[in-house]
Amino acid sequence: MNTQLRPVGVIGTGKYVPEKILTNHDMEKMMDTNDEWIVSRTGIRERHIAAPDEATSDLAYEAAKAAAASAGISPSDIELIIVATITPDSAFPSTACILQDKLGAKGAAAFDLSAACSGFVYGLATATSFIQSGMYNNALVIGVDCLSRITDYSDRNTAVLFGDGAGAVILGEVPEGRGFKSFDLGAEGAGGPLLNIQAGGSRLPASETTLANKQHYIYMNGREVFKFAVRVMGTATIDVLDKAGLTKEDVDLFIPHQANIRIIQSAMQRLELPEDKVVINVDKYANTSAASIPLALVEAAEEGRMKAGDTILMVGFGGGLTWGASVLVW
Repeated sequence: MNTQLRPVGVIGTGKYVPEKILTNHDMEKMMDTNDEWIVSRTGIRERHIAAPDEATSDLAYEAAKAAAASAGISPSDIELIIVATITPDSAFPSTACILQDKLGAKGAAAFDLSAACSGFVYGLATATSFIQSGMYNNALVIGVDCLSRITDYSDRNTAVLFGDGAGAVILGEVPEGRGFKSFDLGAEGAGGPLLNIQAGGSRLPASETTLANKQHYIYMNGREVFKFAVRVMGTATIDVLDKAGLTKEDVDLFIPHQANIRIIQSAMQRLELPEDKVVINVDKYANTSAASIPLALVEAAEEGRMKAGDTILMVGFGGGLTWGASVLVW
């Protein structure tokens, strides 16, 4: 990354998860599953579920307010809003525009970004470029999803995996030597059919048939997505560290996408990282898609697990198929 560009990093953080908690024992009453089966295969013990009157923008709003307060700025000072989500309030207007109005950030540009579970890292890369260019001085980047709205709770293979939540950061100029050092973004569009929602777009509009066939719910080929995830978590990690001129020994804290404990453990082994250098909260929140990495980042900050100068590695993967990785000096 061009060292002449102004350094951009995280200057504020915030998160929000819905009040309702759905435990594995609750799910035992809903379908043919059990706590031991879920924990042993995924590491998940519970997930947060949005209330009937809570939409994606509502979750984003709470996280955004917390992030702005953490950064010591007023929402009206925010210049750019990027919302990474696959569960927008509606097809349009964008959830970012809805959020802009809720926040009172009248001067902010606003748009949504769709890269599934990789969306937050894509959003970080996009906002960083805008700020480095001088077009904006700060940006609000939110990863947020209400996956409960697109989960088929009669399918035990996918229903246990997902939850709702939002994580937000304010990006701005930081002292020299700090901030984002590299990004690695990518996609394998040929793998799109492995993880998708088949209906609801221009290819297959909503109809009685698509509703009857449950084509508006998440479909996932779990075995193939698992293999993809293990592969790209490794390659993206090495690539993004190389771009930053670093090695795995330089990593102080690893924040992976919280999809499955086995995938996280595989990445830990490849990086030779002890558990105390890895943020794991999949047990509390399950897979929250674009909210996964920012929720983990914010929790790590709240718990004091990062100090100034620490090298933070974030890596995610998701539908598309996509992946995104970043190196950040805190």
